[in-house]
Amino acid sequence: TLEILQGNRGRDAGEVSVLGADPATGTRAWRSRIGIVWQDESAPAELTVDETVRHFARYYPRPRDPEEVIGLVGLEAKAGSRIKALSGGQRRRLDVALGVIGGPELLLLDEPTTGFDPAARRQFWDLIRKLADEGTTILLTTHYLEEAEALAHRLAVVARGRVVAEGEPAALRERFGTEATVEWTEADGTTRSERTDTPTRTVAELTRRFDGEIPGLSVTRPTLEDVYLRLTGQENAR
Repeated sequence: TLEILQGNRGRDAGEVSVLGADPATGTRAWRSRIGIVWQDESAPAELTVDETVRHFARYYPRPRDPEEVIGLVGLEAKAGSRIKALSGGQRRRLDVALGVIGGPELLLLDEPTTGFDPAARRQFWDLIRKLADEGTTILLTTHYLEEAEALAHRLAVVARGRVVAEGEPAALRERFGTEATVEWTEADGTTRSERTDTPTRTVAELTRRFDGEIPGLSVTRPTLEDVYLRLTGQENAR
């Protein structure tokens, strides 16, 4: 899909418009307005971070300042290091630097945190938020539902090659994640739970039954993962 949006692959059917143009006939000037970070990038291993960013900057008519971009992605301390000496997370930050060096209006990120440990993933999220705060429009693909929930202002759920739902995360949870789970502890110590689309009513009934405080009460609202499983027909896969 990202290859179609960038114009590197033709579409089978339908219409596509990116920044007001058909990617299939996009000009060089149009392409310079888009940055892309593929899941597997490659850059000359013997070059330093600084050399690589400056080299890529030459491809664009109005590139950002290389030193500024290196600082933006948090690699200023590694500017003189060769690419082969970088960690996986640092290489991914370099990939993003190469994606934004041209000052794109739109940045496409293809599963950018695949293989990251939780700490590195959250550090990368901070970078994405920083780019968004600068005014860059970001289209990100991910299989991590918590990542989509943490970063997306709007999201699209794709199943079997089709968009099956689109909107703000909270709106999708409200629309498709109707059932909450109410859990409590009975007098004999056993734990009970009930899935319901009226959790407030269930809690009120339990309050009357227990004549006050409900032991071990918890109410879990539907998550984005619940919505995804329902939309993709995998509700019973958990």
